[in-house]
Amino acid sequence: MSTDWRCCGKGSRKNSADVRTIDLNCDLGEGSGHDAELMPLITSANIACGAHAGDAATMRATVKLAKKHGVAVGSHPSFADRENFGRRELSLTAEELHKLVRGQIAALQEIADGAVRHVKPHGALYNLAARDAAVARVVAQAVKDAEPGLLLFALAGSELVRAGRAAGLRVAEEVFADRTYQPDGSLTPRTRADALITDEAAAVAQVLRMVREGLVRATDGTDVAIKADTVCLHGDGAHAVAFAQRLNRELRAAGIGLRRFSA
Repeated sequence: MSTDWRCCGKGSRKNSADVRTIDLNCDLGEGSGHDAELMPLITSANIACGAHAGDAATMRATVKLAKKHGVAVGSHPSFADRENFGRRELSLTAEELHKLVRGQIAALQEIADGAVRHVKPHGALYNLAARDAAVARVVAQAVKDAEPGLLLFALAGSELVRAGRAAGLRVAEEVFADRTYQPDGSLTPRTRADALITDEAAAVAQVLRMVREGLVRATDGTDVAIKADTVCLHGDGAHAVAFAQRLNRELRAAGIGLRRFSA
C-alpha cells in the first residue's frame, strides 16, 4: 500500500470543528442473528450476496429490514469461499474476478429493486484490493459496470480508494472500530494476536479520535493520518449489539450525528 498520504504528528490533524456527522456501516445478512437489533443503530448496511454467506432469502429479509429503518443498502461481494467465510485469498483471472464481483452486485440489485446505493468488498477480497493496484482496478471497474452511480466503500488511503476515484466512482474512505492499524495505514492481519481490539472503551476511543482528529495510533505507537468517511462495525461478534449501542451513544454525546455518507 502506498504511504504518500500518511504523516505523523500534530500537523496531520484535521479541524475537528468540521466534523458534524459520520456514516456507520455494518456487514449484515451473514447469519449472525443480530441484524434486527443492529439495523436501527447504523446508517449503511453491507449485505452478503451469497458467496461467503447469505442467499436470496437472507438478502430479501435484510433489504426489507434496511428499508424499514431508512438504512442505505449496499452489496458486500466476496470470494466464493463459504467454508472460510471469504477470508482466504483465491487466485482468479481479471475476467473471473470482474464476473464474480459484478454478479454479486447484480444479485442484490435484482432483489433490492433499485435500492442498492453502495458496494463494499468483504474479507480477503477487501484486503487484497486495498493493497494490490491491479485487483483494485478490476473491482472498481466491476462496480462501475454494474452501475456508474454506485458508491464504493474502501479502506482509507488504500489502492482501492485510488482505483475507485480513477474509475470515476464516488468513494467513501472506511475506518474500523475494532481493528488495529499498521504504520502504513493498513489493517493488522487477522493472523496476528493484536489484530482485534477487544476492549470496548479502547475501540470507542479509537473511533472518536479517527473521526475528530483524523489520526489513529498504530501498533508501533506512532500516529497515522487517516480519513474517516464511514466507520465499520462488525455484526458477527457475541457483543456486537452492546458495542453498537455504546458507540452510537458516545458518538452522539460527542456531538457527532449519524448519517449515511454523501460524497
